[in-house]
Amino acid sequence: MAAVVLDRPFSIEVRQVPVPEPGPEEALIQVHCIGVCGSDVHYYEHGRIGRYEVKQPLILGHELAGTVVKTGEKVTHVRVGDRVAVEPGVTCGKCSYCKSGRYNLCPDVVFMATPPVDGAWAEFVAVRSDFLFRLPDHMTFEEGALLEPLSVGVHAARRGRIRPEDRVLVLGLGPIGLLAMEAAKMFGVAQVYGSDVTAFRRNLALQMGAAGVIDPRDGDVGGQIQTLTNGEGVDLIIETSGSAEAIAESIGYVNRGGRIVWVGLPTRDAVPVNIGALVDAELDVYGVFRYANTYPAAIQMLQNGKHDIRRIITHKFPLHSIKDAVELARTQKDSSVKVMIYP
Repeated sequence: MAAVVLDRPFSIEVRQVPVPEPGPEEALIQVHCIGVCGSDVHYYEHGRIGRYEVKQPLILGHELAGTVVKTGEKVTHVRVGDRVAVEPGVTCGKCSYCKSGRYNLCPDVVFMATPPVDGAWAEFVAVRSDFLFRLPDHMTFEEGALLEPLSVGVHAARRGRIRPEDRVLVLGLGPIGLLAMEAAKMFGVAQVYGSDVTAFRRNLALQMGAAGVIDPRDGDVGGQIQTLTNGEGVDLIIETSGSAEAIAESIGYVNRGGRIVWVGLPTRDAVPVNIGALVDAELDVYGVFRYANTYPAAIQMLQNGKHDIRRIITHKFPLHSIKDAVELARTQKDSSVKVMIYP
């Protein structure tokens, strides 16, 4: 089969590799479409993210949907011909985190496209069947692939104890930020606002139903928030940009007694935070690491047809044009959001 292999930073090409053979509890998926994630671009640029380093040829990609073409002898959850979304992190199922439902914290998770585990920028991929989710007949493969980044937004909303009456501000309007906004609306929130330095992404947020947007480069972000909300402020902030400045200053943007969810990772681990302001305002701050138990909920949330998450897909490429696709995602953030690949 054809697969995209990364050898080292900026060295990526389509090669012929063996089709994986599914194990007893796995299914073989023919990949229909797969997204380009910011982590894929980071590995392409730098060859590592934190402690995870590309030391051997690696297949990237983890946002995918496709069709079951073969199953192992113990698989009963899916059948050949099923259209499925793939949750890319396979956990042990035995540790205390897995048993308590917080399996995203499993220390033995095997996550696609995280060295040394291969991902799914390929024609086929083998996946443990309990991490496959059937797509309703009316749901497209593109929506199935976008369930992965949407899951981050759903998990962030849950972590932030979101309520329909909240006023929510999302900082950073990349794929995760835009889908976090969509997730907030799925939870019934009417007043969802966004912030981004890129006009293209701010405009897309408005087209997708944001109640208002701000440009942090215009200064006085707190003042802009007050103007947008008629002096009411925001109750929940979901920070997805990974900007160290936005992370630190989010404490001053949210109402007293409010909640902040940090999703984006800054380029440096240590970010100075005004603890006095945090304590004085009695804020609740939550971290987000991927997601857990989100795929069934996200599928249900999309059932009513009111949320077209495909609007974030701005570019589509065949697998053999992967170099062009990744370069576009890396260099043209002012005119792109989600790039989708079709093997």
